[in-house]
Amino acid sequence: MRYYFLLILIIISSSCKAQPEQNQDPDKTIKVGAENLTEYLPLLKDKKVALLANHSSLVGNTHLVDTLLSNQIGIVKVFAPEHGFRGDRPDGAKIDNTKDPKTGIPIVSMYGKNKSLPVELLEGVDVLIFDIQDVGVRFFTYISAMAYAMKSCAASGTKFIVLDRPNPNGMLVDGPMLDSAFSSYVGMLPIPAVHGLTVGELAKMINGEGWTGDNKCELTVIPVKNYDHGMPYNLPVKPSPNLPSDKAITLYPSLALFEGTVISVGRGTYQPFLQYGHPSFTDLNYSFTPVSIPNMSAKPPLENQKCYGYSFEDIDVKHGFTLKYLLDAYNKFEDKESFFLKTNYFNLLMGNDKTMQQIKSGMDEAAIEATWKPGLELYKEMRKKYLLYKDFE
Repeated sequence: MRYYFLLILIIISSSCKAQPEQNQDPDKTIKVGAENLTEYLPLLKDKKVALLANHSSLVGNTHLVDTLLSNQIGIVKVFAPEHGFRGDRPDGAKIDNTKDPKTGIPIVSMYGKNKSLPVELLEGVDVLIFDIQDVGVRFFTYISAMAYAMKSCAASGTKFIVLDRPNPNGMLVDGPMLDSAFSSYVGMLPIPAVHGLTVGELAKMINGEGWTGDNKCELTVIPVKNYDHGMPYNLPVKPSPNLPSDKAITLYPSLALFEGTVISVGRGTYQPFLQYGHPSFTDLNYSFTPVSIPNMSAKPPLENQKCYGYSFEDIDVKHGFTLKYLLDAYNKFEDKESFFLKTNYFNLLMGNDKTMQQIKSGMDEAAIEATWKPGLELYKEMRKKYLLYKDFE
């Protein structure tokens, strides 16, 4: 009987081992669009190619420009967004036309005299490739550059290819919708403050909703593999000089609102968007002093003034969009008439002038957020049409 029992166990064990594993992908690593070469190199063969790219345009550890040149793709020019082709220019710094010293390829600024892309600059260009890391926020200007590029491609008949990348805040859809009266380079598109799309999905929305003008863009999106909107994504390089870490990117949607106020978010330190404060908050123990830092912050707000405030350096933070920090600072600030900058920049960031009025009237966060709900619900329905990846809900 004992031998019979052992024989049964052996048979069962062998049977279990013989069962094939179901739905097992041997490679779950996220592969950004630029890494899926076989999907887009054939589209570029014998074409005159331009790029809208920067330092984040990587194929592994190699820049997209070098990757394309090594595959005998003819690059005629590169368009550079805010922060420049190398991503080392401070926010707002004018970007000049130049040449890449390594390849000799002309680099044309889209953040200088013109922030748009004049159609004539696409003469002799068959295909324009967009490959830039976004962070999922309406006022992050790379998506404005993409929108301008798509309009010009639609007008000129130039093919537009997006090499898609994950959105590190892709699990969020929140904030007020843009009021068209407050359209600007920090908010061009009629989307919420935190839009919940990759650049590829957003490009599909721009095209599908007719935001390119009279003509649609001839659009191709090379998708990310092994990605969905519920996934965290650690960026291999910082997307701009003042977003130095994943935590800063997580906090950016909420803390960037301070840029329209007298409160410092730590520009001029090595912890931007990881802290905030003001010289008048002297009852707080934490402090920092903004200074000019080459290639990062030139003449930051409250330069050389000791600011007292809060640090998130040692605090766990979750993805989200909140007015909590802004409201706390406003309530703490004594001279409320001078809290918001006179430049109207806060309204441009929010995409409306209602939020400022609501804060001044004493509305709490829940009441303000409730006014966003109707617009957000309509947007979420529209968004579903353009999703390339499994949603977070």
